[in-house]
Amino acid sequence: MRKVALVAMSLLGAVCLMPPSAQASSHREAPFVSKNPKVDGTDFYMFNSYEANRQGFVTILANYQPLQDDYGGPNYFPLDPDALYEIMIDNTGDGVEDLTFQFQFQQTLANAGAGITLNIGPSGSTQSVAVPFINVGDVRNAGNLNVAESYTVNMVAGPRRTGTPLPVTAGGTTTFTKPTDYVGPKSYGAGLPTGGATAATGATNYNAYANQYIYNITLPIAGCSTQGKLFVGQRAEGFPVNLGTIFDLLDVPASIITNGGADQAAIPFSSTPIGHKNITTLALELPAKCITQSSTQPVVGAWTTASVRQARVVNPNATYPLPSYEGGAWTQVSRLGMPLVNEVVIGIPDKDAWNASSPPTDVAKFGKYIEYPTLPAVIDLIFGVMFQPQTFPRLDLVEAFAQGVPGVNAFPAANNPVVSEMLRLNTAIPATAVGTQQVLGAALCFVHGTLNTSNTGCDPAGFPNGRRPGDDVVDIAIDVAEGYLLPSAPAYPAAGAGTLFTDGVNLPATNFQTTFPYLNPPHAGANGDGTFN
Repeated sequence: MRKVALVAMSLLGAVCLMPPSAQASSHREAPFVSKNPKVDGTDFYMFNSYEANRQGFVTILANYQPLQDDYGGPNYFPLDPDALYEIMIDNTGDGVEDLTFQFQFQQTLANAGAGITLNIGPSGSTQSVAVPFINVGDVRNAGNLNVAESYTVNMVAGPRRTGTPLPVTAGGTTTFTKPTDYVGPKSYGAGLPTGGATAATGATNYNAYANQYIYNITLPIAGCSTQGKLFVGQRAEGFPVNLGTIFDLLDVPASIITNGGADQAAIPFSSTPIGHKNITTLALELPAKCITQSSTQPVVGAWTTASVRQARVVNPNATYPLPSYEGGAWTQVSRLGMPLVNEVVIGIPDKDAWNASSPPTDVAKFGKYIEYPTLPAVIDLIFGVMFQPQTFPRLDLVEAFAQGVPGVNAFPAANNPVVSEMLRLNTAIPATAVGTQQVLGAALCFVHGTLNTSNTGCDPAGFPNGRRPGDDVVDIAIDVAEGYLLPSAPAYPAAGAGTLFTDGVNLPATNFQTTFPYLNPPHAGANGDGTFN
């Protein structure tokens, strides 16, 4: 991590300050995001692992750097070496982190920082010239890779800025490798040297290459001898949302959007604006017994953040390792727990403030956005129909987004839990097998706001009890905003018949991997036949 002295700052001239309100999170929904896409958290998942023989483990996935075009060379999408990426876990309900996993990244240029060079020119006047590409051959041969990316993970017990960071290790090492983004099949040995690579061969080679960087990790948690898993790398975007039409005033035919039971998958995900994009995933699988408060208190809350240094000075004589000088305290610039909160709940004037905040301050600073939501009112304006329930303040939304469901994933009253936004998971509820997971998660466990686990389609292991890759959080969030959890919701069909609203897109669990890290390998930058994806 680059540090800077005040003397160096003054020599370089003007200082560019980054105030605490500057940030971005979740698919470019905050104003600051366009300036710092590398620290833009897009999605956050936490669920009881459903891989075979992994009962008792919790998987956490934090996605960053949205809307990656698979052909995005020559630099592709490394993470920011001047940022601190964190995953926080609260196991007491006070909204303050009890465990924090801190990720920091490093990029290393080949040839001792000079990069891969080629000898150019005739004999006698040959020049050694650095190449402009990330690789010059099969990436699996380290000698062909121009830029390598590695990272460390530290764990802090207690508050993240005052506790002692202890290293997460794997086989004694504290430094891990992030696999290179999926350049294309030829760059992973398919069709070399003359071409003719096939997409299938390239995908097989890339998957084998990336999977070797799934680590079995030892956690620095007292009394925790069970190993977890770790992976950081590029993955295919798996968030089923019709992103373009949603923000074009819900430009989906009314016959689809108001018929969630029948038309939930009317639009193929692959045809949506993000259906062929990639993201970068920080993935952990942790023993549940090591992260919960006790065997009798199985609920945990979690969220992810990214932070940067408060000050940046651009180096007028930039070098590869030092394009700028970074200094000052870590300043949080991205925050994500429950999905879509900043995207469709928090008003534009406060989106950056939300990303700079911490859970215990949520009610005082942002309570009005949850208790008096604008999304249902906007839907009413668009369709000219009064769908919005006239019940205020919306305590049902406070419960769903900032308290958890009593008897399911709420912290026990004896803990005096703080109302705060985070993703909550009851680690004692068994995972649902892939083939029987419901895209509506736990929504169908409720009948007009009353919990009924015997209801048809009830899947208590899904969102909002944590979040799995196959949970259709867009449909669930819209329906909850429209009053699905209220005691009386006359606009909704009978119990078990489905929900009222949908964006017309979903991606069930069967579309994802069934092993850690669950999200699919990334899309390739080329098809192997000279055409782009």
